[in-house]
Amino acid sequence: MSVNNRVLVAGAQGVSGRAALEHWRAVPATQVIGLSRRAAPCEAGVEHISVDLLDIADTRQKLSSIKDVTHIVFGAYVERATPSEKTEDNVAILKNLLDIVEETSPNLRHVTFYQGGKAYGADLGPFKTPAREDDPRLMPPNFYYDQEDFLRNRQRGKRWHWTALRPEAVCGFAVGNPMNLAMVIAVYATLSKELGLPLRFPGTEKAYRAMYQLTSANILAEASIWAAGSDAARNEVFNITNGDYFRWQHMWPRIAKMFDMETADPVPMPLTQYMTDKGSLWNSIVAKYQLQPITYEQVASWAFGDFIFNSGFDNVTSTIKARRAGFQDCIDTEEMFEVFFGELRSRRVIPI
Repeated sequence: MSVNNRVLVAGAQGVSGRAALEHWRAVPATQVIGLSRRAAPCEAGVEHISVDLLDIADTRQKLSSIKDVTHIVFGAYVERATPSEKTEDNVAILKNLLDIVEETSPNLRHVTFYQGGKAYGADLGPFKTPAREDDPRLMPPNFYYDQEDFLRNRQRGKRWHWTALRPEAVCGFAVGNPMNLAMVIAVYATLSKELGLPLRFPGTEKAYRAMYQLTSANILAEASIWAAGSDAARNEVFNITNGDYFRWQHMWPRIAKMFDMETADPVPMPLTQYMTDKGSLWNSIVAKYQLQPITYEQVASWAFGDFIFNSGFDNVTSTIKARRAGFQDCIDTEEMFEVFFGELRSRRVIPI
């Protein structure tokens, strides 16, 4: 089979990268190569390379033999303690990868990279809603801005183009990923049900009633494919969400029904404090229901759940720009949750 597209997916073990990898490999005449720091078994039809993109020598050694890359999907991320450290290292991993690919692949056509709500200050507090791509930037440092500026400058006079996609709280299947809200909810519900408790919203009353949005990893992956082939997406930034908005006060009882559970009044309960001792309970659930042997430390990030469930302000972005440019994919968020929890059951990650 002739190959028209050779796609490098950086951050292939994350929730966004994993979905991009799966969707791109379904594109005819496409070869997909997944990159991540963690070693991982290869998906069918996908090559995986364990590489530390922060180490230029390791990057060169592992990737210099890969020729004719046509697309990069960049979902890699390095967590650091301060904004300046995040900027330095997250620009470095993008630069190191592009330095090698530009040397080996003169026919590179497109770079898609993921941003997020931090571009609007969603991590800092209330922000203007609906947020639009042309809203003014915040006080730097912000590694999203610096990665974007790096690509803007690097792309000048080149044949390739870039697109930045801004999702919110991407939901999909991945383990060991710190920002995966759907996994947090699934494991929290599983633990609560095993203890005979109702599914109680663990955040604040303000967060319970605020307007929120999510992004299916599948929608984001399809957006990366669209962006790679759309003239309207060249060197542009787009908000990408499911297309609807909701309040937890209405969504939470529907999620409870998906687990055959009752609900109770919200109580602000720090998950990072109350879930830390549940490892043995999780292990007993895994053994009782013959689930995949995924460790408790890998299955969910309680800190991320606390952040989302205590954000007591509207989080809404406009997706009009993407729709006008031609990207129309959307999904009802309630349906996304139901399908996702069904997939977790079929994968034997949570009980049937």
